Amino acid sequence: MHHTQLSKRHWLLILTLALLTFVLGTSEFVIVGILTDISSSLHMTNAKAGTLVSAFALTFAIATPLVMSATSHFPKRKWMLFLIGFFIALNALCVISTSYIMLLVLRVMTAIVTGVLISLAMIVASETMPTNKRGLAISFVFSGFTLANVVGVPIGIVIAEWYGWNAIFMLTTLLGGLAFAASFFVLPTRLSQVRSSIRDQFSLLIQPRILIAFFIPALGFGATYAVFTYLVPILKGMGAPNSSISLILFGYGFLSIFSNILANKIASHNAIGRLRFVFLVQAIVLTTLFWTTNHFILGLANIGLMSLMAILLTTSTQLYLIDLAEIYKPEAKGLAASLMPVASNVGIAFGSALGGIVYHQGNLMNVTWVGGIVAICASLLTFFSYHLDHKQKKMA
Repeated sequence: MHHTQLSKRHWLLILTLALLTFVLGTSEFVIVGILTDISSSLHMTNAKAGTLVSAFALTFAIATPLVMSATSHFPKRKWMLFLIGFFIALNALCVISTSYIMLLVLRVMTAIVTGVLISLAMIVASETMPTNKRGLAISFVFSGFTLANVVGVPIGIVIAEWYGWNAIFMLTTLLGGLAFAASFFVLPTRLSQVRSSIRDQFSLLIQPRILIAFFIPALGFGATYAVFTYLVPILKGMGAPNSSISLILFGYGFLSIFSNILANKIASHNAIGRLRFVFLVQAIVLTTLFWTTNHFILGLANIGLMSLMAILLTTSTQLYLIDLAEIYKPEAKGLAASLMPVASNVGIAFGSALGGIVYHQGNLMNVTWVGGIVAICASLLTFFSYHLDHKQKKMA
């Protein structure tokens, strides 16, 4: 492996892709912060507004692999620019949306565009960089997504407080325009196009190893989102004043930047071996919230730890899926690259729905138990995957 440095061009591309995932992430996550505003403005329950989160995630999860497989032969640059344009249009329509149904339809369509664009960003990052810099490039591109949680969501909440929730979509529309301009100038023209049938691509998904690797991040994200989706009500229950909630969420997001840096470190060596224990720690962190939230400061510290654990799995699982595809189905690498963002959304949908069910049963804080149990399941799968890797190495 010859170590190559990243050129200015490489960095420009990485930053453009990170800007793109930042815009897409902001549009996806901002709903969590404004659920209560939407529900009161459209006269419905918080739980019904919560379906906007689960519907987005569910659509993202189902549609992304389908569209990725069907369009693998499209010229990537043109296709990405078209999708960003479509994203801008959808967000502009959300600004004037006045009914739950209209909002739901627009969000579902945005989810499809978001899923495909994030996967394409991952592939472009993965195939245009020197091999030894792939992990770095991917964690950067993913950090746009993380940063969306940090900066996008709190800014969104503040805008919603001042101008109403519709105004948030004006922000995502403008950001979309920015991403379009950057992509137009920076995206390279010569990018891979793979002619292979959808059936060929989808045969990747029946590989048991790929399925196991897919459910690791799905459960990891599910654990976090069982709790994170209901973070605002939890904070209110802890006695956080309304004015401080966006600040606390900002702090939450800020800590997840460190989670992203650590994710790159974990991916650097024996990633799957290390993740086995990451999930066990995550389980402990989530479960202890049940008690610590009785004290404001302890609760906040614990929520901070939850943020630090939240995305440690991203870079490792992203590269793991691409590398497993390399072994089992090289022509389906594009589909493999989409699996990590898809898995994270399966986790978000599943986690927020599971949390919602428990929340409905009466005690909000029981969502912390759900999170802990799901994290333990993620750990068990990782132990199993690690074991299979070792068996394969011995046989080889």
